[in-house]
Amino acid sequence: MKAIQIIQPGKPPELREVEKPTPRPGQVLLKVTAAGACHSDDFVLNLPEEGFPYPLPMTLGHEGAGVVAEVGTGVTGISEGTSVAVYGAWGCGVCHFCARGLENYCSRAGELGITPPGLGNPGAMAEYLLVDDARHLVPLGDLDPVAAVPLTDAGLTPYHAIKPSLPKLVGGTTAVVIGAGGLGHVGIQLLRHLTPSRVIALDVSDDKLAFAREVGAHEVVLSDADAVANVRKITGNDGATAVFDFVGLQPTLDIAMGVVGTMGDVVIVGIGDMVATAKVGFFTQPYEVSVRAPYWGARDELIEVLDLARDGVLEVAVERFSLDDGVEAYRRLAANDLRGRAVVVPD
Repeated sequence: MKAIQIIQPGKPPELREVEKPTPRPGQVLLKVTAAGACHSDDFVLNLPEEGFPYPLPMTLGHEGAGVVAEVGTGVTGISEGTSVAVYGAWGCGVCHFCARGLENYCSRAGELGITPPGLGNPGAMAEYLLVDDARHLVPLGDLDPVAAVPLTDAGLTPYHAIKPSLPKLVGGTTAVVIGAGGLGHVGIQLLRHLTPSRVIALDVSDDKLAFAREVGAHEVVLSDADAVANVRKITGNDGATAVFDFVGLQPTLDIAMGVVGTMGDVVIVGIGDMVATAKVGFFTQPYEVSVRAPYWGARDELIEVLDLARDGVLEVAVERFSLDDGVEAYRRLAANDLRGRAVVVPD
């Protein structure tokens, strides 16, 4: 079968022929209907070769959807032909966090060598995907897999990031979204649906800011050297109640810490730079500011996100590529030349 794989860190991925997997007991084989390309993939592609954390070659794609093609012995509760989305944050299934559906925070994943598809295990950028357990499959029903597959990360991650701040985001408050790209444009939609807050979006170009307005931002501000002052002109002395940084570069973290108000939240979602840090100290930010760095989301939250999509609340901007053109999707992702998310559809 065809698969898009990372062969060497720092090099573009390659389309290759690999062996089609066979499910072992407890596993499920999917015929892939859609796979999403994510900035996390680009981050992995550019990790240094020394100490690279995953076995190579590795098939990319931690956002996956497919149709059940074959099940291993012992698999119950799901049948061949079912259209499903893949919950990618695999864990052990039995630790304290996994028991609550928070496999993204599995306390034994490192010890047991458990990794997500596309981030250690073979991913969804292929004609077939092997899923380690049926519990990681969520039926899509009548949802279009191409439109729905980005929700497994680009929907789930902002949803998980926003939920803890909901009690603070009441009438009269302000939420700031830094980065209106793949995750950020979904975050704006979620904030508009889940809260009465005024939403301010920041990005680096007029096109991105226009896109942010299209998906619901009340105000837009250019993310430049004057960003903090310009956001503060809108929020006044109160500052922002919650700031969601979907970029994660040092300049954006500095903006986040500069616009947050007393008792506000700064939520670092993007991983644009491994060494970017939020400067925190008693005299550094307003009183009682909380800084969080969440990761992905819980299994039940993916079900909730897909239900929101089914209700018409979320619409992910998608650019579609064939598997043969999937390497081009990654090139455009690296060039920041996508409107929303790139989705690869096997031929």
